[in-house]
Amino acid sequence: MMDITYLGYIAGTLTTAAFVPQVLKAWKTRSTESISLAMFLFFTLGVALWLIYGLYLQSPPVIISNLVTLVLSLMIIWMKLRYK
Repeated sequence: MMDITYLGYIAGTLTTAAFVPQVLKAWKTRSTESISLAMFLFFTLGVALWLIYGLYLQSPPVIISNLVTLVLSLMIIWMKLRYK
């Protein structure tokens, strides 16, 4: 049976990687018109809370995936505000 930690790493990698195409598209096109700022603000707050939770539990899969997702999400917010 697979160690549950590996499942956490796989889940974290997939959900984090899902944001990479959006970041690349916004960076390349310099357009974030179709992105909801409110949604990304709520999402980013949630990711930050998950990161704190992961730090509390000392869970590397939760910490790593949410740290990377937080950076990607903040990049999208930054581009949303910059490319208005």
